[in-house]
Amino acid sequence: MSTSTRAYHHGDLRAALLRAASESLEAGEPYSMRSVARRAGVSPAAPYRHFADRDALDAAVAVEGFTQLRDELAAALAQVPSSASAEDAVSALGLAYVGFALRRPAVFRLMFGNPCDPADDERVRAADQLHVVLDRAIARLFPEVPSAGLSVALWSLAHGLAFLHLDGKLSAEPATDVGDRVSAAVSAVFRIGRAIPEKNTAAKG
Repeated sequence: MSTSTRAYHHGDLRAALLRAASESLEAGEPYSMRSVARRAGVSPAAPYRHFADRDALDAAVAVEGFTQLRDELAAALAQVPSSASAEDAVSALGLAYVGFALRRPAVFRLMFGNPCDPADDERVRAADQLHVVLDRAIARLFPEVPSAGLSVALWSLAHGLAFLHLDGKLSAEPATDVGDRVSAAVSAVFRIGRAIPEKNTAAKG
């Protein structure tokens, strides 16, 4: 009996199906309710106990992805020493974000490649919780700056870097180069931010 089948008999069918769906996506296998059931080691009808159709399964996989990404960002920020600079903290968030995308590329594309159905309360809530983590982090790091716009700007930087690596526009190997590239991009943004007030001050003088 497979591990997934044992999980099903222990009442963990939903988790087994989500795991099987994520594994199928990342492996690039044909992906359907039937194939996910086969990978999970359950009957073709079993997935319908929890998911009405393929779209519902996709949404649940996306929710799981948003939750994991949120937790990884929070953990990355928690590991930054209190004495570290805001630049170091933002770099840590960027590295965690891009790292998640490169580890789980198919799930990451599913999370952000499909429109978020406003009627899907669970998915909307999971996406919102990710935004909350980012907004709170930026508000704490930059208390003197309106956090909403800055949060979107820095999220866009990390998100763009993630997809540039996923789409092969930037090399994802070796991992150390990816980390250096993310840190360099964040550093460049901070240098621009410091240069603007200095330039304005010089112009007034």
